[in-house]
Amino acid sequence: MSNEAQTDYIIAPDPQAARLTRSVSGVDHTGSEVEARVVEERPLTIFLNAQEIVTAMTIGDFPEYLAIGFLRNQGMLQSDDVITRVDYDEDLETVVVRTERQTSYEEKVKKKTRTSGCAVGTVFGDMMEGLDRVTLPRAEVRTSWLYTLANKINTTPSLYLEAGAIHGTVLCCRDRPLVYMEDVGRHNAVDKIAGWMFREGVSAEDKLLYTTGRLTSEMVIKTALMGIPVLASRSGFTAWGVEIARQVGLTCIGRMRGKRFLCLSGADRVLRDMDPEAVPEESKKHRRKSAV
Repeated sequence: MSNEAQTDYIIAPDPQAARLTRSVSGVDHTGSEVEARVVEERPLTIFLNAQEIVTAMTIGDFPEYLAIGFLRNQGMLQSDDVITRVDYDEDLETVVVRTERQTSYEEKVKKKTRTSGCAVGTVFGDMMEGLDRVTLPRAEVRTSWLYTLANKINTTPSLYLEAGAIHGTVLCCRDRPLVYMEDVGRHNAVDKIAGWMFREGVSAEDKLLYTTGRLTSEMVIKTALMGIPVLASRSGFTAWGVEIARQVGLTCIGRMRGKRFLCLSGADRVLRDMDPEAVPEESKKHRRKSAV
């Protein structure tokens, strides 16, 4: 990537970072010995003040943003909360987020423990409860922005292109990608974006969120709760994801590949200011498979 392209990002992936991948020996389809770079996966336990909240599996970069974003997206951090300190201990693999406000979420944590050891149902239910308070701005989206973003993002050096087995999420403004986060779980990548926005006081009303993952109900809900009015992806949709996007007024654009895309929510806000025939087809070198 050129120096000019690198300066487009406030935060960009660092596929050469030593802690994020390791080299593993194996054999290929011909039986030849090969060395492959594979993504690391490590636990991170998140505390809010004195209470342990959750342990997430993550690649290990930007742990502070991941912790803040997770707590924010689960409604445990309020928009007016003041964070006094964030302490990360690499050896203990813990992050402690401390706030001025006293917090207590024992019932929420107990509720998660009761769901057969899986927090997904509880997390999803808590997120659904906040949707009735969401009002998203009617943000215009230009097709020229979509084509420019797709080209910039898909040609950015990343862990996905280097090692695979990872999801990417990019916060964008118009045709400029701002913050590009990756993780083994697409929700972790979104939470890192949310944590950065909360920590840096970045507004959401003029932003677009791009993800390599599917546009599921959970991804739509998280985007809406963050106040971001546009969600785009290379991958496809789920029916419930589309239904919720229409309910909250989220512009939802999927299957973005080369000159093609599909908008299933908010199509009236898409301004076609560029002829698709003027858009070159994707280079096979940078063509991503849809993340699942």
